[in-house]
Amino acid sequence: MSSCFGKMFKVSTWGESHGKAIGAVVDGCPSGLEISEEYIQVFLDRRRPGQSLLTTQRKESDRVKILSGIFEGKTTGTPISLMVENEDHHSSDYESIKDWYRPGHADEVYDCKYGFRDYRGGGRASARETVARVAAGSIARKFLNEKHGTEFLAHLDGNIEADIENARKNGDSIGGIICLQIKNPPKNLGEPVFDRTEALLAMAMLSIPATKGFEIGEGFNSAKMLGSEHNKLAAGTYGGITNGEDIFCKIAFKPTPSISLPQKAKNKNGEIGEISIKGRHDPCVAVRAPVIVESMAALVLMDLWLRNLR
Repeated sequence: MSSCFGKMFKVSTWGESHGKAIGAVVDGCPSGLEISEEYIQVFLDRRRPGQSLLTTQRKESDRVKILSGIFEGKTTGTPISLMVENEDHHSSDYESIKDWYRPGHADEVYDCKYGFRDYRGGGRASARETVARVAAGSIARKFLNEKHGTEFLAHLDGNIEADIENARKNGDSIGGIICLQIKNPPKNLGEPVFDRTEALLAMAMLSIPATKGFEIGEGFNSAKMLGSEHNKLAAGTYGGITNGEDIFCKIAFKPTPSISLPQKAKNKNGEIGEISIKGRHDPCVAVRAPVIVESMAALVLMDLWLRNLR
């Protein structure tokens, strides 16, 4: 399995949804950067579940522990190990459907590819894994902010609170779109032809669970424009290389596949039946996604910044 992201600023995530802990190892961070558990916690708190009825009611404090790579409050240049314990997993919720493949989930393909899977909350395929991305991304964004004044700002597009609430009451779910602005990105980032900045951003965003679409700049709307119109717009990248202008992206998230409504499903024996998924799930996964999107963008730019030093 591929659990490592980046070439120079390398992040390996580990852990499962219902395991003892989730974590990341960050390798390649320059020394001398001030990092504390309190700083990282600010971003983990933005992602943390159970803060309203519009998110999963799984109660996790998501308290981060720095295990290595920091001495006297600063990075040493050695691997940084981060850990967040899982405190409120209810594995028994999945016992009744452990032999069934949940619609819209990775259950069947994991079984088919590996011949074995952790059925508790999706195991490694769970969005719980993004805790580690946010923790690692907080380090990248701090470095870029101090060096270049770069900021990563993401938000949920539109006011869909009423739609989420209706879906939640009906045992259903909805999707959403996250808008991302990268302010003051460093210039000259990007490695044509295959490691273009926008190509790596697209890969990073589409690696987030439940993502189904990515746009940069005018995106699909550019196909309807004239060249004279499009050439006047700020794009942030040309030829895959950043020009210092702000970068704008949109990321589409599908509806949460775990819903309590009865659904047709297939089991390991190929039989078709009906299941209802128990447990605590987000009626809209996009609600907690902005900080995850920001974190992945920071990891991309941090890695490209280090590669630019060669």
